[in-house]
Amino acid sequence: MADKLKIKLSIADRVYPLTINPDQEEGLRKAAKKIEAMIKQFEQSYAVRDKQDVLAMCALQFAAQVEQKVIDKDDDNVNVVNRLNSLNDLLHEHLS
Repeated sequence: MADKLKIKLSIADRVYPLTINPDQEEGLRKAAKKIEAMIKQFEQSYAVRDKQDVLAMCALQFAAQVEQKVIDKDDDNVNVVNRLNSLNDLLHEHLS
């Protein structure tokens, strides 16, 4: 088992010390950068007084992106199943 790594991430002007597996570091650092960029975007675009409000909007944005990907994946799966069924029907017709 790999040794744990201690890192510090800064999000919304707060530092969060974390103990993680080394293979998680890149993903966590990228996520923190995305959150910071989104915070900056929200602060520039909207009159936001409280970091809590900005963080809530960031959480909503990320959750919505995840949910949309699930919906898109489900739609893709339905399309694939429909195409496979059509191909199966065609094969049955030609083999009969």
